[in-house]
Amino acid sequence: MTRRNLALRETEGWRPPALRNPGRLRRFSDLQLASIWNDLRPMLAHETGAVLDVGCGEQPYRSLLPPGSRYQGLDIAESGERFGYARSDTLYITGYPWPVADGSVDLVLCTEVLEHVLEPGRLLSEVQRCLQPGGRLLLTVPFAARWHFVPYDYWRFTPSSMAHLLREAGFLDVRIYGRGNPLTVASQKVLALIAPLRVMRVVLSPVAAGAALVGQLSLKRDWGEDCLGYTVQARKPS
Repeated sequence: MTRRNLALRETEGWRPPALRNPGRLRRFSDLQLASIWNDLRPMLAHETGAVLDVGCGEQPYRSLLPPGSRYQGLDIAESGERFGYARSDTLYITGYPWPVADGSVDLVLCTEVLEHVLEPGRLLSEVQRCLQPGGRLLLTVPFAARWHFVPYDYWRFTPSSMAHLLREAGFLDVRIYGRGNPLTVASQKVLALIAPLRVMRVVLSPVAAGAALVGQLSLKRDWGEDCLGYTVQARKPS
């Protein structure tokens, strides 16, 4: 049997649709998205300060913020080329430091970004610089997830590694929550197997709908050591 040398891999065979409008149907069939949405909705509902969305892409979670918040999206200059995202109201950067004043941000939002960063500790230190004393970081990272946006997908973080990185960057009150459980992961794997099969997608749609329903119901339970990913909260010292 000839095995692939994945060190030479520069592309992926299938890429899910861009996350531009996370409506109810997309949130039902995409359990990663659903789990993030469910976590962020109550955490962002009362945020009225300055919010910096790091690696914002198409800003899918901006709508969860109340009208009183002051939002700024930030992403890398290569975002359009690498990930297919480009918005006129996003601040695009090419390195460090970011063009954001020290201590000027109340909340940094960073969703499914850190796995695409070669130096995650450097990014977290920059987040710390931008936050005001007592400011909050809210981020999500995948765990049981396919290799995506190849080759720009570098890491899978455990709670142990996330806690270490955040404390090394000077954050306090680190809280890490699993999104889903082993049943959610199994449901997501079924959906991931079916999604690229364009010819068979209609035939297998009942299976996909069943897997999505089971996955959605499973999100209500917190158990086991396997999950889709982690939602993380931390605070800059006052």
